[in-house]
Amino acid sequence: MHIQSNPSILYFGTPVVLISTKNENDTDNLAPMSSIFWLGWRCMIGLAASSKTTQNLIRSKQCVLNLPSVNQVAAVNLLAKTTGSNPVPPAKILKGYRHVADKFTIAGLTKQQSHTVKPPRVQECPVQMEAVVEAAHGLAENDADQRGRIVTFELLIKKVYLERSILMEGNNNQVDPDKWKPLIMSFQQFYTLGDKVHQSTLAEIPERMYNTPDWEKALNTENLSINIM
Repeated sequence: MHIQSNPSILYFGTPVVLISTKNENDTDNLAPMSSIFWLGWRCMIGLAASSKTTQNLIRSKQCVLNLPSVNQVAAVNLLAKTTGSNPVPPAKILKGYRHVADKFTIAGLTKQQSHTVKPPRVQECPVQMEAVVEAAHGLAENDADQRGRIVTFELLIKKVYLERSILMEGNNNQVDPDKWKPLIMSFQQFYTLGDKVHQSTLAEIPERMYNTPDWEKALNTENLSINIM
């Protein structure tokens, strides 16, 4: 039996992402988030307009999307309620956030040089995706009470790095879902994927049939020397 309900959040389960960006003084910022979904080699993310990551993305238009597995949950938790913004935005003060300048150190994570963007990758994360901003849009622009509070970004993935331990045997371009245990945020709690529950009809379609022009362009520039300085 269903009943009408009014939950404060509708976080039914999305992957946790650590977004690395460059601050205006060329230091590195690292922030956890989970408002994200992918379409081909592009994704959409949503961030508070007042966050340091949002400001960095608008200014530099570059980032790395680092996907932690269950093995990095402690590091992700150490980043919770921290912000690169100084002073701390009022809304975050109310939620108990504090300013931290060096996010990598406080989380015990290691920087790894990127190749197509300036922000570093997170070495410990099994999935790393270098990305650039293609477009930015305000959320709830028609609502005067919410206008300007949240920004959505369309990101184009430029390069993907995958840890060998999560790949299909003999295939460097396909993740094995039985090996990949992403960190999932569901109603503010940490979870991961469980065992496969049923054979998927959709899985009968080879993954390569979903290749997009973005994928082809990234492949064609694989051997090009890209100046990111």
